[in-house]
Amino acid sequence: MITIRNARLDEAGLLAEIGVRAWEKAMVPVGETKAMLDNARSAFMNFTQSRWLTISVVEKHGNPAGWAAREDLDENISDFWIDPDHQGQGLGTALLAAIEADILHQGFEKAMLQSHARNREAVDFFEKHGFSVHWLTVAYNPKLDRDVETVGLSKQLASETANTYGPSGSFE
Repeated sequence: MITIRNARLDEAGLLAEIGVRAWEKAMVPVGETKAMLDNARSAFMNFTQSRWLTISVVEKHGNPAGWAAREDLDENISDFWIDPDHQGQGLGTALLAAIEADILHQGFEKAMLQSHARNREAVDFFEKHGFSVHWLTVAYNPKLDRDVETVGLSKQLASETANTYGPSGSFE
């Protein structure tokens, strides 16, 4: 059984470790993960302790298996991590649907996120769920303390309002 719920402060360490494991898998194509591991672990711990109110947790049979965050509670998904042992089981799909519903419920028309450009698995996952890549850049990432290639993705959640008059959309 899959459940989506809000994070709790007392599970910050567990969520940080899930994030680290998922991050390590995602960073394999980049290399040098061992050199960045301490920084990543510290960043995840700091984030899950200080921003736990912005985190949604996906559970499988009552055990946390992944999490996502909207750091500024806006349309931007700042973090999305599924434990590698639980990937491919529908948890990411369920979590993404819940996050999208929250974004839409709060009045935003689209969801946006960024991912490492070489993280094909993540980019493919989000494209499969209706996201499109809109830009590619190289920028400093404070969580990793280095420059990274990043892609920006977005998905329209609400239908755009047509600028028409009348029920048929004509100007009669």
